[in-house]
Amino acid sequence: MTTSTTPRPPEPARAPDGPLLGRGYAEDREATVAFLARTEDALRAAGQDRAATAGTHTAARRARRRFMEHHAAALYAELTTGHREFLRLDDLAARARELVPGLVPTKSQAEEERRRPQRDKEGRETDHGIFFWGLLRDDTAGPHLMEAMRRPTPRALAALPAFRATGRADLGLVTVERRGDTGEVTVDNARFLNAEDDLLVAALETAVDLVLLDDAVRVGVMRGAPMTHPRYAGRRVFSAGINLTRLHQGEISLIDFFLDRELGYINKIFRGLSVPDTGADWLAEPVEKPWIAAVDTFAIGGGAQILLVFDRVIAADDAYVTLPALREGIIPGAANLRLPRAVGNRLARQAIFADRRIEAASPEGRLLCDETVPAGRLTEAVAAAAAELANPAVVSNRRVLHAHEEPEDEFRRYMATYAVEQCRRLTSDDLVENLERTWISRKR
Repeated sequence: MTTSTTPRPPEPARAPDGPLLGRGYAEDREATVAFLARTEDALRAAGQDRAATAGTHTAARRARRRFMEHHAAALYAELTTGHREFLRLDDLAARARELVPGLVPTKSQAEEERRRPQRDKEGRETDHGIFFWGLLRDDTAGPHLMEAMRRPTPRALAALPAFRATGRADLGLVTVERRGDTGEVTVDNARFLNAEDDLLVAALETAVDLVLLDDAVRVGVMRGAPMTHPRYAGRRVFSAGINLTRLHQGEISLIDFFLDRELGYINKIFRGLSVPDTGADWLAEPVEKPWIAAVDTFAIGGGAQILLVFDRVIAADDAYVTLPALREGIIPGAANLRLPRAVGNRLARQAIFADRRIEAASPEGRLLCDETVPAGRLTEAVAAAAAELANPAVVSNRRVLHAHEEPEDEFRRYMATYAVEQCRRLTSDDLVENLERTWISRKR
């Protein structure tokens, strides 16, 4: 005799030492929160013994990753009130720590980590990396988050009326000045040869917003200010890349630097500002303008990276470009995505893997720079280029060009991978060793 039984559903999979998932968003969230609370208890019990805490951190991060794999869309919808709110990265993280305790660092954990030099960090920012990896890779949450990061910042909106009235804004490390129909962004972090850190990234995003929001501006220009450093006194410098002093001190953050930089001011230069659809036009479009980079002396690291999003790059004929991120131990922003398209795979690998120096006036340099001129003629050349790019048809052409040379979803998926891989690099032993060697050599 045979009996008929209803097949039982498969048991939800259990990760080693992890929470049981597969029972729906609410139940999986509850299980994950409970598991992460237990891992925090274990970490507190282990104290500062890194060997003892490594396995616990790994189990907790595996649980976070699995939760984000299963529920990024549902979580993001709840964080943004059904996609009605457009939140920046730090605001999303703040809400997530309340909604799903343990998913991202608490405020006190983040502050404690921030106070530590890079060599002593526990690696809590890795948990932010997992969180944003999950959101960015999701086809519903990711595009909405990308749009949120292209909205004007509150600081820029507050500064806009005065900028429109006076044509000038002093943002500390950056100034913005309207000259005719050109908005000139001048970077003046002279102490560090215009190397970027969290504060400079925030100032640059405000500056880019102001140029894009001011209706009287048709073209944006970015250039470095004259330096006070003894070696370069009186000379303009475009950028010395990431501020290694701040990184050594532990003051370069995943959110405020590595992610805000790529998803904020650089993406706004490339794709324009995202603005609410007011119904004023039959097709809502971002606020875009052409941009010119004026490169004096050198564009190192992050300075080389951002050249890849400008519509026109004009360099002094004695300037050069290098990309030393691998030697420093980090990933060079979105250069791994964009540089092969600009210079070809072989030269891109030489630049990324071997820190090849590229002279602006060389044949290879012409793949990155549209024009090289004597340093004394750079201002004149930039003005001539700005006059050309002020043509109203440029914006429509750049929009079509960018949409097909780098679709936004391609960039979004790259940034999802970047979020976790950069975290791996920031907590790696070789990066810390590189920073220590650099710091010691500078003190000699």
